Amino acid sequence: MPKVKIARKSTLVDMTAMCDVAFLLLTFFMLTSNFTAKEPVKVETPTSISEIKIPETNIETILIDPKGKVFLGIDGQPHRINLLRSMGEAYKITFTPAELKRYSLRATTGVPMDQMKAFLNLPDEQIDNPNAQKGIPTDTTAGSEFRQWVYYAKKENDKIVIAIKGDKETPFPVIKTVMKTLQDLKQVRFNLITGLKEVPKD
Repeated sequence: MPKVKIARKSTLVDMTAMCDVAFLLLTFFMLTSNFTAKEPVKVETPTSISEIKIPETNIETILIDPKGKVFLGIDGQPHRINLLRSMGEAYKITFTPAELKRYSLRATTGVPMDQMKAFLNLPDEQIDNPNAQKGIPTDTTAGSEFRQWVYYAKKENDKIVIAIKGDKETPFPVIKTVMKTLQDLKQVRFNLITGLKEVPKD
């Protein structure tokens, strides 16, 4: 009896639908993701059980590193340009359009005003060096630079929300000075950025 020959079928699978789904998912995640802004220093925040979310827009971030150096930034490139221009007018420093543009690309900055022009003209490989920024002076005098930064940031955007992000090793006197300056400027409502930990069980 002759053997029955079974017709061979192609194992080719049409992957068009799978590729379409993959690209749709990739596009979705790209459009809905929030990219973390690059910070000049690494900060390990203390933990808390608070789950209050900080708004994603109209925010002023005050970053304090473990050594007590203070950095400040606001969201929105046009706001940053206007903020630096106002600070330049207050300290009689004229910034070029290129310097204003370069400042606007940085989320947070901590440089004394008398060093700002030199900082903004550093090469790309040096400007991201953590040692290139010495921190904003935070003395408690009425004309302190930190006070001026906060004042002009609020003047630039009156809807701004202040968020303080300090390292768990930051000296308390620095935090106290920052908070006192905010209180002197009638900025008595601000957020503290912390890491989230589990609610203790009874």
